[in-house]
Amino acid sequence: MSGESIYKRYKPAVAPEPVNSTLTYWFVFYANKLLIKVDNPKPGVTIPQVRNIEEMNIIPVRKQYLGTLQGQPCYTVEAASEDYIPEGMCYRKYGSLYGVLDDDIFLVAGKALQIVKWDQTHQYCGRCGVPTQMVQNERAKICPQCGLLSYPCLSPVVITAILKDNKILLVRHKILINNIYSLVAGFVEPGETLEEALKREVIEEVGIEVNNIKYFKSQPWPFPHSLMIGFTAEYESGEIIVDGVEVAEAEWFDVRHVQQLPLPVKNSIAWELIDWYICNNADKT
Repeated sequence: MSGESIYKRYKPAVAPEPVNSTLTYWFVFYANKLLIKVDNPKPGVTIPQVRNIEEMNIIPVRKQYLGTLQGQPCYTVEAASEDYIPEGMCYRKYGSLYGVLDDDIFLVAGKALQIVKWDQTHQYCGRCGVPTQMVQNERAKICPQCGLLSYPCLSPVVITAILKDNKILLVRHKILINNIYSLVAGFVEPGETLEEALKREVIEEVGIEVNNIKYFKSQPWPFPHSLMIGFTAEYESGEIIVDGVEVAEAEWFDVRHVQQLPLPVKNSIAWELIDWYICNNADKT
């Protein structure tokens, strides 16, 4: 995924503003599936762009404004059903569209999906059970009885490329398909710094300790609402002992062997970290 900031083209907002456009992006979801338009005869996948959602005869449960992308308004919509699908369109699982939709569209669609999920699960106050209300000019819900504010959820995940003697530690997780080799990663727990979470996850999953932790970059990952924070680190001590629960296999690989392995999807942060390692060690084979 492009490293260029989406905010050069996307302007987030919660309240619609007058814009000089008759077309609107409609990010319509049913379950985890996104409504897409398949262009023919030229192959291509896009998001429906019409003036009003009613033009597609789709009944929305709720809709929320997202802002503008290249000057065009964007809305996220939870569809009441998938019984009616407009001609030339279909529903596809959001994750399957990675690398299919344009980067800008995919990122805004990810935000749209997270907002739909948050909206679904925060219809009632988590403290007193009263129906919540949307807050004006802010992406939040408030309980009119007890005042509890609820914001869209984000779950930070640390992921790290661990290096030792010009080799990188790759792991095969039990939950990943196609025997893909990736990196140690895990959710940040309450009370932890990112660095502490990284060290804990490394010890838990592969039994070693690391040092010289350096920030790499971050990436939104709406599966379902993660924020991936990438790091590099260096081996300090210990022998590899996989936990057998999340990690099935872990091994040090040099550049030549890494390039022969099934790796994460291109332009994911896991792939970018591994690619960074390959680029910086290409002359050390």
